[in-house]
Amino acid sequence: MVAGASKGLGFAIAQSLAAEGASISIASRNAAAIEAAAERIGSQHAGNALGYAADVASGAAIQRWHEATVARFGPVDLLVTNSGGPPAGSFASLDDKAWQAAFELLVLSAVRLLREVLPSMVARKTGSIVLLTSSSVKEPIANLTLSNVLRASVSGLGKTLANEYAQAGIRVNQMVPGRFATDRVRELDEIASKKKGITVEQQRNAAIANIPMGRYGNAEEFARAVTFVLSGAASFITGATLQVDGGQIRSVF
Repeated sequence: MVAGASKGLGFAIAQSLAAEGASISIASRNAAAIEAAAERIGSQHAGNALGYAADVASGAAIQRWHEATVARFGPVDLLVTNSGGPPAGSFASLDDKAWQAAFELLVLSAVRLLREVLPSMVARKTGSIVLLTSSSVKEPIANLTLSNVLRASVSGLGKTLANEYAQAGIRVNQMVPGRFATDRVRELDEIASKKKGITVEQQRNAAIANIPMGRYGNAEEFARAVTFVLSGAASFITGATLQVDGGQIRSVF
């Protein structure tokens, strides 16, 4: 199961897993987009792909998606939690409604997905989970208050579950993407450029200047890293945080 997979990083992850022979269940809010994404994956990789329209901010929608996945493929072996990002904004600009909506989107979506898949993983003593977060968990990003605070909560959840479920044969890891050429990053570049009174190209160039590899990443590069962490090749890796950012994060750990 890969959430938020009609495009961007989620879609690239689903494609990469399908290329390795996995049966894929993907979800996003847009029914037409997720069905088209599943059809594309199935045709390109001759694999079994299910596209399901589900808003991961809804517990009922997550439950229905999981039920449809199990009915089609059987118990879930691999899970990638993912969602769109919350609105940009400073602390002073955010009201209770914005905080609650972001909590549902980022934190409770992960909690609810995990709650659905973990019982069968425990029963079978196998499973691999990747939580997608953000570079903001290591270095807060200006004007992304909601993401800075709530993605860090997902990091804490991941480490907690890695410790709790390791002896049950279940691995839980966190993936931290840097700046990738996705719609979300383009949107953030546009917001930042308007805030600074510069062009989008100037904002992009300024961001690239902070990346030692000198470019934005491609979604496929991130997807290959996620596929490795989910796979048996990473069988002794759990509770880990892997950043895929071209060297952007400067911290030692």
